[in-house]
Formats: sequence, structure tokens, C-alpha cells
Amino acid sequence: MNRHLKFGIEEEYFITDLQTRCMPEQPSLAAVQACRVELGEHFAHEMFQSQVEMASPIFQSLPEAAEYLNQVRTGLNQCLAPHGLGLLSAGSHPMTTQVLQPTDELHFQQLFDDYQRVARRSVLSGLHVHVEVPVDRDRVRVMNEVLPWLPMLLALSASSPFWNGAYSGFSSYRQVACDEWPRMGVPEFFKDEAAFASYVGMLMRTGSIHQPSDCWWVIRPSSRYPTLELRICDACPRIEDVLCIVSLFRLMVAHAVAQPGPGDNYSLMSHWILKENRWRAKRHGSLAEFIAEGQEQPMLMGEWLTLAEQTFGETAAQLGVEDVFTQARRIVQEGTSADRQVVLYEQGLLLGDSIEEALGRVVDQLLAETAGMPVADPTLQQVAGGP
Repeated sequence: MNRHLKFGIEEEYFITDLQTRCMPEQPSLAAVQACRVELGEHFAHEMFQSQVEMASPIFQSLPEAAEYLNQVRTGLNQCLAPHGLGLLSAGSHPMTTQVLQPTDELHFQQLFDDYQRVARRSVLSGLHVHVEVPVDRDRVRVMNEVLPWLPMLLALSASSPFWNGAYSGFSSYRQVACDEWPRMGVPEFFKDEAAFASYVGMLMRTGSIHQPSDCWWVIRPSSRYPTLELRICDACPRIEDVLCIVSLFRLMVAHAVAQPGPGDNYSLMSHWILKENRWRAKRHGSLAEFIAEGQEQPMLMGEWLTLAEQTFGETAAQLGVEDVFTQARRIVQEGTSADRQVVLYEQGLLLGDSIEEALGRVVDQLLAETAGMPVADPTLQQVAGGP
């Protein structure tokens, strides 16, 4: 029998100047301090001073998480508003092109020293989800059971079509930028947690990394908590999308934990297909055609969701989260954040906007969605996404 697994959420946000619609090079100390006080122990710095990270408490249920996320976003916006600033949640900021001030902490200084321009241009925000794995289960075997489904979660979260003030042609340019870093893509092929520990130990002994958490893969066994940490997803402007992705990942982990031999079917072919599907997800998002192992005919996102429902449906029923598949289909039908951003941008250009003005429309929409305010949804033609 499956049980509800405890989980936690980390969200990274861009602080945005409401007048220029760009990220300030260095927000006022008063604004940052107000955010720190608002979040208390759940506040964390990011690489740049114009970013804020929230690391949630441990949750037992999705309603708990929903209430907390709404509280956090409302509180941070109230802290920033007196300073002419707002909160923006997306994988990349559509308009920021200037050099930003790094955060003055030893950990981040080390990153900038080690990775130079790769670090300086890494103005990215992600959604990370921790889900507990019982101590009697091998986390890497559980990870291997879940791995083939991660491109689906990336596609649903995609929210970074713009980079450095221009349209990138990708649904998740954040994942493109992540590939400039070592150990930030698909994890190496590990049979179990012992093999994983051996690899990380070798990296430590050879001076390749400073600490185990310098392995930043799209998913990893946490070095701090007894969890699997999902890292592939872009930050999402809409809380309902966050909750859908959290629920799907939690469901996948619960299903894997309940298997007698999780990860037994994960092979080199699975690994290769995962890499290809990740590429397709970051390029085309939910409009991509994906590969299922053992099938030569690519499938649309709607078909992949049907396969997910067939695979995880029994576990979802036991946990009472059957509606998560309906929520995922809603994202596909309405368009991901990346889809909505691109449509709004193109509409602005058709109306005679300059590129900067069209990008300003996108920023305004993202600010509104992050704040939970209603926005006028542009009409999306989601033909390729399937049913």
C-alpha cells in the first residue's frame, strides 16, 4: 500500500524593477532585508543579489503547500512594493541584459572563481522539489525508476523562452544554459547508491568538486536530506502549475518506492532516450514529440500523459490524486508559460510594439501571474500538443 510521502519545495524568484521591467543590478539593502525578515529561516540568497530563494518547511499535503506558496509570494511582493519592485517567477527573465551584482557569500564567490563567465551569465531560476524516500529504499534505484519521466515535468514547467532580451527559440533556455555547467544535466548511469557514492567520492578526492552538492544534475539524491531532489524544472509563474508538477513527481516517487525492484528496467537505452527527450522538451516544450522505449513512433504530449496515467493511475487512486492528470492536460491545452509568453510577445510585435515594448508585456504578465492576479490569456493554438 502506498503512503503519502513528505516533501518540500524550493522556488527561486527574480526581483524586478516595476518601472524599467528589468532586474536591478543591485536592489536596496532595505528591500532585501525586508524579504529576509518575511521568510525568516526559509530565506536563502541566490547567486545574484536581485534573486531570492525560498526553501519551504516540510509539507504533508498539497493544500499545505498551496497555502504556504500563496503566503510567501504575497508577503514578498508586499515587502518589495514600497521600493518600486516586484516578484517574478520564471526560468529566465525576459528583459535583463545588464551585468548583475553577485551575492557576497563565500560559496557564491567560489562558484564565480571556478566557473567564470558560465557563472556570470547564469541568471536562472528553477523549481526544486524534495520528496522523501524511506530509509530502507535505495534512492538511486528509485531515481532510475523515475528518470525517464523527467522530460515530461520539464515540458510542463517550461517558462524560459527569452534570454538576454531576445527570443531564444527554446521553451526552456534555462536548461540550455545549465548545460554550460559540468554535472548539471542528466546524471551519469549509476546502478545504485553505492555506485553513486563511489563516483562522488572520486570527484572529491581528485579536487573536481568541493562538496557532494556540487553535483547539480536534473535529479539527485540530496546530500542533506533523505530525499530525491528534482531540479530539472523551470520556476513557474502560476502556483497551480507548481502544485501539478509537485504532485506528479511525488506520485512518481511513491510508485517507484512501492516497486519490488525499482530501476531494474533502466538501461543504457533508457539513458539515451532520456537525453533525447530532454533535448526535445527544452526545445519545444509541451509541443514536442517524445520517444517511449520500445516504440519507434514518437508520441505527442497528450499521448505521453495517457501513458503516465496508465502507469501511475493505480498509485494515484490509492493516494487520492487522480486529478493530477487532468491538471497536467490543462497546462498543455492552455499552453505552458513559455507558450503564453511567446504568443503575447508576437501579438505585441503585430500591434506595432518595439521588441522592448513587446518584452515589457511579457514581464507584466509574469509579474501578474506570480502575484496570483488574473491576466488576459492570449489565444493559443495547441494543435501539436495532442488530446
